[in-house]
Amino acid sequence: MKFIIDNWYLILIAVASGVMLLLPALRGATGGSLSAAAAVHLINREKAVVLDVCEPEEFAAGHVNGARNLPLSQLEEKLPTTVKNKQLPVVLVCATGARAARAEAVAKKLGYEKAQALAGGMKAWRDAGLPVEKA
Repeated sequence: MKFIIDNWYLILIAVASGVMLLLPALRGATGGSLSAAAAVHLINREKAVVLDVCEPEEFAAGHVNGARNLPLSQLEEKLPTTVKNKQLPVVLVCATGARAARAEAVAKKLGYEKAQALAGGMKAWRDAGLPVEKA
């Protein structure tokens, strides 16, 4: 008991580091929460708009069929003109899902409440065996 009292700060550091190690696994380290199957459902049933937030070179190398390219750096200024109806679901895609998760936050800030990032990005899309279009 004396050890715990004398070294409380070491125990606190150990617990905090353990929480930080587990946090990405609990939140989903792939960025985004939308699975590829759920994205297909949104696209087919709810007429979701697919926006690829990759740079034009990455977009040309391969993207979701029918996706529009809107780089993350231009998203805030061009999203309102690209998707005028804020009630439509918006599926945000990038290479791994990290940029799409940031884009989701930007879209929600602009009033697109149905915006969702594809978990795992294009890698998850390809792994699911879904079609990819090249420009």
